[in-house]
Amino acid sequence: MSTAITAPAAVAANTPYERSAGFWTGVLRKLARDPVAIGAAIVLLLLVAMALFAPLLTPHDPYQASMLKRLKPIGFENYLLGTDELGRDMLSRLMVGARLSLFMGITPVLIAFVIGSGIGILAGYAGGLVNTLIMRTIDVLYAFPSVLLAIALSGALGAGIGNALLSLTIVFIPPIARVAESVTTQVRSRDYVEAARASGAEAFTIVRVHVLGNVLGPIFVYSTSLIAVSMILASGLSFLGLGVKPPEPEWGLMLNTLRTAIYTQPWVAALPGLMIFITSISFNLLSDSLRSAMDVKN
Repeated sequence: MSTAITAPAAVAANTPYERSAGFWTGVLRKLARDPVAIGAAIVLLLLVAMALFAPLLTPHDPYQASMLKRLKPIGFENYLLGTDELGRDMLSRLMVGARLSLFMGITPVLIAFVIGSGIGILAGYAGGLVNTLIMRTIDVLYAFPSVLLAIALSGALGAGIGNALLSLTIVFIPPIARVAESVTTQVRSRDYVEAARASGAEAFTIVRVHVLGNVLGPIFVYSTSLIAVSMILASGLSFLGLGVKPPEPEWGLMLNTLRTAIYTQPWVAALPGLMIFITSISFNLLSDSLRSAMDVKN
Protein backbone atom coordinates (compact mmCIF):
# COMPACT_ATOMS: atom_id res chain seq x y z
CA MET A 1 0.00 0.00 0.00
CA SER A 2 1.58 3.28 -1.08
CA THR A 3 -0.35 6.37 -0.13
CA ALA A 4 1.38 9.71 -0.68
CA ILE A 5 0.25 13.07 0.63
CA THR A 6 1.06 15.91 -1.69
CA ALA A 7 0.38 19.57 -1.10
CA PRO A 8 -0.21 21.85 -4.08
CA ALA A 9 2.50 24.39 -4.75
CA ALA A 10 0.02 27.23 -4.67
CA VAL A 11 -3.63 27.45 -3.73
CA ALA A 12 -5.63 30.34 -5.09
CA ALA A 13 -6.66 32.89 -2.47
CA ASN A 14 -9.51 35.25 -3.21
CA THR A 15 -10.35 38.73 -2.08
CA PRO A 16 -12.75 39.47 0.81
CA TYR A 17 -15.45 40.27 -1.72
CA GLU A 18 -15.05 36.85 -3.28
CA ARG A 19 -15.21 35.26 0.17
CA SER A 20 -18.44 37.05 1.04
CA ALA A 21 -21.82 35.44 1.60
CA GLY A 22 -22.48 35.74 -2.13
CA PHE A 23 -19.39 33.71 -2.89
CA TRP A 24 -20.43 30.83 -0.62
CA THR A 25 -23.96 30.97 -2.02
CA GLY A 26 -22.47 30.55 -5.47
CA VAL A 27 -20.40 27.59 -4.26
CA LEU A 28 -23.50 25.88 -2.89
CA ARG A 29 -25.37 26.49 -6.15
CA LYS A 30 -22.55 24.95 -8.17
CA LEU A 31 -22.50 21.91 -5.89
CA ALA A 32 -26.27 21.57 -6.20
CA ARG A 33 -25.89 21.39 -10.00
CA ASP A 34 -23.07 18.84 -9.83
CA PRO A 35 -24.44 15.28 -10.02
CA VAL A 36 -21.12 13.82 -8.84
CA ALA A 37 -21.14 16.01 -5.72
CA ILE A 38 -24.78 15.14 -5.02
CA GLY A 39 -24.14 11.42 -5.43
CA ALA A 40 -21.04 11.48 -3.21
CA ALA A 41 -22.84 13.52 -0.57
CA ILE A 42 -25.79 11.09 -0.54
CA VAL A 43 -23.47 8.11 -0.11
CA LEU A 44 -21.62 9.81 2.76
CA LEU A 45 -24.86 10.85 4.45
CA LEU A 46 -26.11 7.28 4.26
CA LEU A 47 -22.84 6.01 5.75
CA VAL A 48 -23.00 8.55 8.57
CA ALA A 49 -26.65 7.67 9.26
CA MET A 50 -25.75 3.98 9.25
CA ALA A 51 -22.96 4.63 11.75
CA LEU A 52 -25.12 6.77 14.04
CA PHE A 53 -28.11 4.43 14.09
CA ALA A 54 -26.20 1.13 13.87
CA PRO A 55 -27.49 -0.18 17.23
CA LEU A 56 -31.05 0.21 15.96
CA LEU A 57 -30.41 -1.18 12.48
CA THR A 58 -28.20 -4.21 13.09
CA PRO A 59 -30.15 -7.47 12.59
CA HIS A 60 -27.80 -9.44 14.89
CA ASP A 61 -25.37 -8.87 17.73
CA PRO A 62 -22.10 -7.92 15.98
CA TYR A 63 -20.05 -9.53 18.77
CA GLN A 64 -21.94 -12.85 19.06
CA ALA A 65 -19.92 -15.71 17.60
CA SER A 66 -21.11 -19.12 16.45
CA MET A 67 -18.57 -21.63 15.21
CA LEU A 68 -21.38 -23.60 13.56
CA LYS A 69 -22.09 -20.63 11.26
CA ARG A 70 -18.56 -19.46 10.47
CA LEU A 71 -17.74 -18.23 6.96
CA LYS A 72 -21.24 -18.65 5.55
CA PRO A 73 -21.84 -17.17 2.09
CA ILE A 74 -23.78 -14.05 1.23
CA GLY A 75 -27.53 -14.69 1.56
CA PHE A 76 -27.19 -17.53 4.06
CA GLU A 77 -30.47 -17.90 6.01
CA ASN A 78 -30.97 -14.65 8.00
CA TYR A 79 -27.42 -13.42 7.34
CA LEU A 80 -27.77 -11.14 4.35
CA LEU A 81 -24.01 -10.62 3.87
CA GLY A 82 -22.86 -13.90 5.35
CA THR A 83 -20.70 -14.44 8.43
CA ASP A 84 -17.05 -13.92 9.32
CA GLU A 85 -14.38 -16.37 10.53
CA LEU A 86 -16.07 -16.61 13.96
CA GLY A 87 -19.64 -16.86 12.70
CA ARG A 88 -20.53 -13.22 13.44
CA ASP A 89 -22.99 -11.39 11.19
CA MET A 90 -21.06 -9.43 8.55
CA LEU A 91 -23.83 -6.88 7.93
CA SER A 92 -24.04 -5.99 11.61
CA ARG A 93 -20.27 -5.72 11.95
CA LEU A 94 -19.98 -3.55 8.85
CA MET A 95 -22.65 -1.19 10.22
CA VAL A 96 -21.06 -0.91 13.64
CA GLY A 97 -17.60 -0.77 12.07
CA ALA A 98 -18.59 2.35 10.16
CA ARG A 99 -18.42 4.25 13.45
CA LEU A 100 -14.76 3.53 14.12
CA SER A 101 -13.76 3.74 10.47
CA LEU A 102 -15.32 7.18 9.96
CA PHE A 103 -14.03 8.35 13.34
CA MET A 104 -10.49 7.25 12.47
CA GLY A 105 -10.76 8.94 9.10
CA ILE A 106 -12.20 12.32 10.13
CA THR A 107 -10.79 12.98 13.61
CA PRO A 108 -7.04 13.05 12.75
CA VAL A 109 -7.67 15.35 9.79
CA LEU A 110 -9.85 17.66 11.89
CA ILE A 111 -7.21 17.98 14.62
CA ALA A 112 -4.43 18.38 12.04
CA PHE A 113 -6.51 21.05 10.27
CA VAL A 114 -6.64 23.15 13.45
CA ILE A 115 -2.98 22.70 14.37
CA GLY A 116 -1.57 22.76 10.83
CA SER A 117 -3.59 25.82 9.85
CA GLY A 118 -2.37 27.71 12.90
CA ILE A 119 1.26 26.80 12.23
CA GLY A 120 1.04 27.58 8.52
CA ILE A 121 -0.77 30.89 8.98
CA LEU A 122 1.79 31.99 11.59
CA ALA A 123 4.68 31.06 9.31
CA GLY A 124 3.11 32.64 6.23
CA TYR A 125 2.17 35.92 7.87
CA ALA A 126 5.34 36.37 9.94
CA GLY A 127 7.71 35.48 7.10
CA GLY A 128 11.46 35.86 7.42
CA LEU A 129 13.30 33.88 10.07
CA VAL A 130 10.08 32.68 11.74
CA ASN A 131 8.89 31.21 8.45
CA THR A 132 12.23 29.54 7.83
CA LEU A 133 12.42 27.94 11.27
CA ILE A 134 8.84 26.67 11.23
CA MET A 135 8.77 25.38 7.67
CA ARG A 136 12.20 23.71 7.82
CA THR A 137 11.05 21.89 10.95
CA ILE A 138 7.85 20.86 9.16
CA ASP A 139 9.93 19.64 6.20
CA VAL A 140 11.66 17.12 8.44
CA LEU A 141 8.36 15.29 8.97
CA TYR A 142 7.13 16.00 5.45
CA ALA A 143 10.20 14.28 3.97
CA PHE A 144 9.02 10.84 5.18
CA PRO A 145 6.41 8.89 3.18
CA SER A 146 3.08 9.10 4.99
CA VAL A 147 2.62 5.34 5.23
CA LEU A 148 6.05 4.70 6.69
CA LEU A 149 5.76 7.61 9.11
CA ALA A 150 2.36 6.41 10.36
CA ILE A 151 3.63 2.85 10.83
CA ALA A 152 6.82 4.03 12.56
CA LEU A 153 4.95 6.31 14.95
CA SER A 154 2.28 3.72 15.74
CA GLY A 155 4.91 1.05 16.25
CA ALA A 156 6.85 3.29 18.64
CA LEU A 157 3.76 4.40 20.57
CA GLY A 158 2.11 0.99 20.65
CA ALA A 159 -1.14 -0.41 19.31
CA GLY A 160 -4.45 1.22 20.20
CA ILE A 161 -6.98 3.73 18.95
CA GLY A 162 -5.48 6.69 20.83
CA ASN A 163 -1.95 6.08 19.56
CA ALA A 164 -3.20 5.51 16.02
CA LEU A 165 -5.08 8.82 16.14
CA LEU A 166 -1.98 10.62 17.42
CA SER A 167 0.19 9.05 14.72
CA LEU A 168 -2.20 10.01 11.93
CA THR A 169 -2.57 13.54 13.28
CA ILE A 170 1.21 14.01 13.21
CA VAL A 171 1.29 12.67 9.65
CA PHE A 172 -1.30 15.18 8.40
CA ILE A 173 -0.02 18.33 10.13
CA PRO A 174 2.92 18.95 7.71
CA PRO A 175 0.96 18.93 4.40
CA ILE A 176 -1.83 21.09 5.84
CA ALA A 177 0.73 23.51 7.31
CA ARG A 178 2.46 23.81 3.92
CA VAL A 179 -0.80 24.65 2.18
CA ALA A 180 -1.71 27.16 4.91
CA GLU A 181 1.71 28.82 4.64
CA SER A 182 1.47 29.00 0.85
CA VAL A 183 -1.99 30.60 0.87
CA THR A 184 -1.18 32.99 3.70
CA THR A 185 2.00 34.15 1.93
CA GLN A 186 -0.14 35.10 -1.08
CA VAL A 187 -2.79 36.87 0.99
CA ARG A 188 -0.36 38.90 3.15
CA SER A 189 0.89 40.72 0.05
CA ARG A 190 -2.60 41.83 -1.03
CA ASP A 191 -3.40 45.55 -1.06
CA TYR A 192 -6.08 45.35 1.63
CA VAL A 193 -3.65 43.67 4.03
CA GLU A 194 -0.99 46.27 3.30
CA ALA A 195 -3.53 49.03 3.84
CA ALA A 196 -4.60 47.56 7.18
CA ARG A 197 -0.97 47.26 8.24
CA ALA A 198 -0.26 50.86 7.19
CA SER A 199 -3.26 52.09 9.18
CA GLY A 200 -1.66 50.76 12.36
CA ALA A 201 -3.86 47.70 12.88
CA GLU A 202 -2.40 45.01 15.11
CA ALA A 203 -1.15 41.80 13.54
CA PHE A 204 -3.74 39.69 15.37
CA THR A 205 -6.55 41.92 14.10
CA ILE A 206 -5.25 41.79 10.54
CA VAL A 207 -5.03 38.00 10.63
CA ARG A 208 -8.49 37.64 12.18
CA VAL A 209 -10.27 40.11 9.90
CA HIS A 210 -8.40 40.02 6.59
CA VAL A 211 -6.45 36.76 6.45
CA LEU A 212 -8.50 33.98 8.02
CA GLY A 213 -11.55 34.47 5.81
CA ASN A 214 -9.42 34.11 2.69
CA VAL A 215 -7.20 31.20 3.66
CA LEU A 216 -9.45 28.83 5.62
CA GLY A 217 -11.55 27.94 2.55
CA PRO A 218 -8.67 26.56 0.43
CA ILE A 219 -7.11 24.88 3.47
CA PHE A 220 -10.42 23.24 4.34
CA VAL A 221 -10.92 21.98 0.78
CA TYR A 222 -7.45 20.44 0.77
CA SER A 223 -8.04 18.91 4.21
CA THR A 224 -11.23 17.20 3.04
CA SER A 225 -9.21 15.38 0.40
CA LEU A 226 -7.07 13.92 3.20
CA ILE A 227 -10.02 12.20 4.89
CA ALA A 228 -9.91 9.38 2.35
CA VAL A 229 -6.14 9.05 2.90
CA SER A 230 -6.71 9.00 6.66
CA MET A 231 -9.27 6.20 6.35
CA ILE A 232 -6.91 4.13 4.23
CA LEU A 233 -3.97 4.70 6.58
CA ALA A 234 -6.11 3.93 9.65
CA SER A 235 -7.34 0.73 8.01
CA GLY A 236 -3.76 -0.16 7.14
CA LEU A 237 -2.67 0.32 10.75
CA SER A 238 -5.51 -1.90 11.94
CA PHE A 239 -4.59 -4.43 9.25
CA LEU A 240 -1.05 -4.53 10.67
CA GLY A 241 -2.30 -4.84 14.24
CA LEU A 242 -1.28 -1.27 15.18
CA GLY A 243 -4.72 0.30 15.30
CA VAL A 244 -8.06 -0.97 16.59
CA LYS A 245 -7.85 -4.21 18.58
CA PRO A 246 -10.21 -7.21 18.35
CA PRO A 247 -13.05 -7.86 18.86
CA GLU A 248 -14.03 -4.29 17.90
CA PRO A 249 -15.45 -4.15 14.37
CA GLU A 250 -13.39 -1.84 12.16
CA TRP A 251 -13.16 -2.26 8.42
CA GLY A 252 -9.35 -2.48 8.26
CA LEU A 253 -9.21 -4.95 11.13
CA MET A 254 -12.02 -7.00 9.58
CA LEU A 255 -10.09 -7.11 6.33
CA ASN A 256 -7.08 -8.43 8.19
CA THR A 257 -8.95 -11.15 10.06
CA LEU A 258 -10.74 -12.29 6.91
CA ARG A 259 -7.67 -12.46 4.67
CA THR A 260 -7.34 -16.22 5.22
CA ALA A 261 -10.89 -16.70 3.92
CA ILE A 262 -10.17 -15.08 0.55
CA TYR A 263 -9.97 -18.53 -1.11
CA THR A 264 -13.06 -20.03 0.51
CA GLN A 265 -15.43 -17.05 0.71
CA PRO A 266 -13.87 -14.31 -1.46
CA TRP A 267 -17.02 -12.17 -1.64
CA VAL A 268 -17.46 -12.11 2.13
CA ALA A 269 -13.76 -11.40 2.67
CA ALA A 270 -13.85 -8.50 0.20
CA LEU A 271 -16.78 -6.68 1.85
CA PRO A 272 -14.71 -4.55 4.33
CA GLY A 273 -12.37 -3.52 1.50
CA LEU A 274 -15.36 -2.59 -0.63
CA MET A 275 -16.71 -0.36 2.15
CA ILE A 276 -13.32 1.34 2.49
CA PHE A 277 -13.22 1.90 -1.27
CA ILE A 278 -16.75 3.33 -1.49
CA THR A 279 -16.20 5.70 1.44
CA SER A 280 -12.78 6.85 0.25
CA ILE A 281 -13.88 7.50 -3.33
CA SER A 282 -16.94 9.40 -2.08
CA PHE A 283 -14.78 11.71 0.03
CA ASN A 284 -12.41 12.25 -2.90
CA LEU A 285 -15.20 13.02 -5.36
CA LEU A 286 -16.88 15.46 -2.96
CA SER A 287 -13.55 17.18 -2.30
CA ASP A 288 -12.85 17.54 -6.03
CA SER A 289 -16.33 18.95 -6.61
CA LEU A 290 -15.90 21.42 -3.76
CA ARG A 291 -12.54 22.54 -5.15
CA SER A 292 -14.08 23.10 -8.59
CA ALA A 293 -17.03 24.98 -7.11
CA MET A 294 -14.70 27.33 -5.23
CA ASP A 295 -12.74 28.15 -8.38
CA VAL A 296 -13.96 31.61 -9.36
CA LYS A 297 -12.74 31.08 -12.93
CA ASN A 298 -15.49 28.50 -13.52
